[in-house]
Amino acid sequence: MHRSMAAPPPNGPTEALNNLIKRIKRVGFGFRRFRNYRVRVLLYAGRPNWDLLATIAPR
Repeated sequence: MHRSMAAPPPNGPTEALNNLIKRIKRVGFGFRRFRNYRVRVLLYAGRPNWDLLATIAPR
């Protein structure tokens, strides 16, 4: 029990999300706008907050 508390947290969930984003990028190579790519990533990652989605724009 003590060793599990001293160990760093696993990076599995982060790696899974990175893999998902890379897969979407490969499949959606023809996205014309970053907004479309971003919406696709958010849809696959979970339920996006649609109220905030329209207000946040990439720089």
